Amino acid sequence: MAAFSKSIPHGCYEIGHTWSTSCTVSAFQVTVGAFQESLKIYAPLYIIAAILRRRKLDYYIHKLLPEILRSTSFLTANGGLYIMFFCILRKLLGKFYIWSPGFGAALPASYLAILIERKSRRGLLTIYMANLATESIFRMAVTRGLITPVKHGEVLLFCFTAALYMFFFRCKDGLKGFAFSALKFIVGKEEIPTHPILAEPRNISVPSSQTTEHQAIEDPNKKTKKSLLALTRQLVDRICKHGPRHRCCKHYEDNCISYCIKGFIRMFSVGYLIQCCLRIPSALRHLFTKPSRLLSALYNKENFQLGAFLGSFVSIYKGVSCFLRWVRNLDNELHALIAGFLAGMSMMFYKSTTISMYLASKLVEAMYFKGIEAGKCPYVAHADTVIYAISTAICFQAAVMEVQNLRPSYWKFLLRLTKGRFALMNRRALDVFGTQASRDFKGFIPRLDPRYTVVTPELDIHS
Repeated sequence: MAAFSKSIPHGCYEIGHTWSTSCTVSAFQVTVGAFQESLKIYAPLYIIAAILRRRKLDYYIHKLLPEILRSTSFLTANGGLYIMFFCILRKLLGKFYIWSPGFGAALPASYLAILIERKSRRGLLTIYMANLATESIFRMAVTRGLITPVKHGEVLLFCFTAALYMFFFRCKDGLKGFAFSALKFIVGKEEIPTHPILAEPRNISVPSSQTTEHQAIEDPNKKTKKSLLALTRQLVDRICKHGPRHRCCKHYEDNCISYCIKGFIRMFSVGYLIQCCLRIPSALRHLFTKPSRLLSALYNKENFQLGAFLGSFVSIYKGVSCFLRWVRNLDNELHALIAGFLAGMSMMFYKSTTISMYLASKLVEAMYFKGIEAGKCPYVAHADTVIYAISTAICFQAAVMEVQNLRPSYWKFLLRLTKGRFALMNRRALDVFGTQASRDFKGFIPRLDPRYTVVTPELDIHS
């Protein structure tokens, strides 16, 4: 409570817009910079999304530009309005409190900004910012000694989240929309909800082992000429044709062993390609000056880590599901709880608090809407805008007062959006609140014009 009652008499120039003595000029500069960066972010994003969704020509002519400008205006307003309310709040209060430069200024700015954005995108933005805010609050609590972090906590959270996701996926009408489609792509259509016990599978002709062996030794010279991919495919095919498969399993073309192996190979390739696609564009920019960066982008450690994560998740889930079908002699959605939890251990290959918390947030959202449909949870009008505003305000509070507790990627985003001006705040003067605001800024003290300061710069330096 002592920290909340503390205040400092500094002006908004001394704390916030230290690069300019004028509040109006500062707000204008931040707004222009935010517009430029927002346009660079949203223009390619919308164009790529339109191409992937195979939009028709009419969309490109009449809707693409308005949607880009609307989202750009939303993000621009979020940055420009923040610095405006920063100055307004200082003039109204006459001083700065621990909550005013961050949470206080960002709350109304974020609320007004999100109203500009399309309603269809507000939910996604809210989930993202709520995820960021929750992570920041957790880090703040750890820093203050209120919470002791659990070793591999992100993996454990992912295990519980994956268990519930897979359970709802297996239940009839459990998941809808993008979540259902994404899981169908990841684990395959064979795991789509069905009746508890399945019918006998159709007959599949299997060539005899003698024929296979004869083909293998038929021409030794041809075998040496086969590529590694062809040999791998031949090995997998041999396993597919001679392994067991339970009558409740829907993977008719494969046995249980090959079903898991193929699932691993498929999703490992997807994970590897995703990371490559993220790294290759930046490597291509330096293709002629540093060609070795292209090879490092292809053989980067994270490429294989993400591939191992996705591949092992699918193979473990499928393997445990098949095992439970053999043990219990039926196919049941309860199997997905166990299989999903154990498959969640695959995150040990690619630990990510961001992924764990985002998926957990989306799960809470899905369960909440299910509660609304069932009449057990109340519907709160404009809840997405309110949650977005509060979540963004929490993140700005961390960015101003304790940037060490903010997700690094979001801090870099704020620096980009403000053209680096967010790092020019006089955090040395904010250290009085006990949050170590200047810890990561190496004692940076802005050069201020004494004619426009309430507290002389010399007092800031020696305080």
